[in-house]
Amino acid sequence: MLAVIMLIIAYLLGSLPAAILVSKALKLPDPRTQGSGNAGATNMLRTAGKKAAAVVLVSDALKGFIAVLLAHLVGLNPFQVGLVALAATAGHIFPVFFGFKGGKGVATALGGILGCSLFAGLMSIIAWAAIAFVTRYASLASMIAMILAPVFITFFALPDYLVPVILIAALVIWRHKDNIARLKSNTENKIEL
Repeated sequence: MLAVIMLIIAYLLGSLPAAILVSKALKLPDPRTQGSGNAGATNMLRTAGKKAAAVVLVSDALKGFIAVLLAHLVGLNPFQVGLVALAATAGHIFPVFFGFKGGKGVATALGGILGCSLFAGLMSIIAWAAIAFVTRYASLASMIAMILAPVFITFFALPDYLVPVILIAALVIWRHKDNIARLKSNTENKIEL
């Protein structure tokens, strides 16, 4: 029963839309009506600047990290903790508070993975940063980081985290389906770091 309660809490925490809340606080347009229409840090970077994007990025990552930290604190087993990270990511992508239209889930997923395994999370974040720096494609960096996350979990964490992290990676990559099409057609927007 405790695991179910934590999954609900994680989903609701993930549903808190940092990009929308930051936009309202700074009197900026709703990010779902600007740029790519995505309520996440990359769209905030493109439409509202680096400071707003940084606040959104950290806030979104904290949603996953805090959910996992709470799951650890209440004594859930590693598999359940991994599912909590998945629930927070799903909440970010499909937020109940904003019509189930959220972001891509990358920062929340990375925050959750970081909470499951510090080293696997850091390696995934470093992979994202390196690929984004070299290619300037946030979407490509995100998908490659998600592909690598289960590999890092395999080597640096308990095996019980593997299935939830694979599910997180699959969900985030699926959410990038439009980006995949734009990458294939060479129409994907680059980011400025």
